[in-house]
Parts: sequence; structure tokens; C-alpha cells
Amino acid sequence: MFKKLMMSTALSAALATAAFAQTPSSPSSSSDSPAAKSESASPSTAKPEASGKMNAGKINFVSSQKPDQWLATKFKGTDVLGSDNEKIGDVSDILFDKSGKVEAFIVSVGGFLGVGAKEVALAPSSFDVISGQNGSSDKLKLSATKDQLKDAQEFARYEPPRPATTGAGSSGPGGMRPSGTPPTMR
Repeated sequence: MFKKLMMSTALSAALATAAFAQTPSSPSSSSDSPAAKSESASPSTAKPEASGKMNAGKINFVSSQKPDQWLATKFKGTDVLGSDNEKIGDVSDILFDKSGKVEAFIVSVGGFLGVGAKEVALAPSSFDVISGQNGSSDKLKLSATKDQLKDAQEFARYEPPRPATTGAGSSGPGGMRPSGTPPTMR
């Protein structure tokens, strides 16, 4: 069921992206509004967006959540069960790419109240969804044990490079150099 959920999410994102990309960039000629005619008659008077492109499409609203869809706010914190049906962790984050495709669920394993916990990233296909009983929330199940996740490679979050700075703000001659280092000839 979880695979179906992920596939339908990915397919919906792909279709929405394709539909948005195919939206015409100029108003249709069958429109009778004066504003549309003036924009198509003189494109130099139309105002581009901040990125320099013309506003190409219209906004697509989603009016409600479907029964087979999950909200990220409710999904974070979902219990993860091991092969022995014992809780081995919970979902602490979701990793997705620029197109919106979910790449992995970040599972927090071990520790106490988040202290000393290890994060492990697993592909969505690694999980099975276990429906909640008696009004309880759904759970995710893995075919692994808590020890296997503790032994797995820890997930490394991306850290953007920091800009390099110099101590004195100058790198030319006459700048400060550490004491005890001889001056260099350039």
C-alpha cells in the first residue's frame, strides 16, 4: 500500500509539473478581454517577473486531502517497527528532490528523547504501512532490527560551504601574519 502511495504521489507531481510546463505563455487569441488584447499587441509593455520570465501559467489549488495521502506534519513522528514488530525508531524527517519526489525517510534510532539518537535514511520502498487499529495512527514496518539500523551508516545532512574569510580582511603585503613565521617574497 505504501508503494502505491509513493507511486501515486510521484505520478501526481510529474503530471502537475508537465501540465504547468505546457501552459501557454501568451494569452489565447480567442479571448475578448481588452487587457489580453493589449498584452498580445505590445509584448514590450508586459511586466516580467523577477526572474525575467513572463508569468506562464495559472495556479493549481488542491481543495482537500484524499484518504490515501499523508501530510508531512502528521507523517513526521510516525513509529517505525522492526521485523519483530517492536518499535525501533520514528520518522524524524523526509528527504525529497527539487521535483518533489520523496527520496528517503530519515529514521531516528536509539537514544532517549532524541538525545544520542542516530539518523538513518531509508528509501520509501523499504517500508510497509501497517494500518492503525482502534483509531491509532498508521505505523511503518521494516524488515530489519534495531541493531541493524544502529550499525547502518548515519545519514549526513547537507551543509552548504561557508565563505572563506581572512583574519585581517587583507591578503596582500602588509597584512597580518602569524608570529614566528618569516616574511615571504612575492
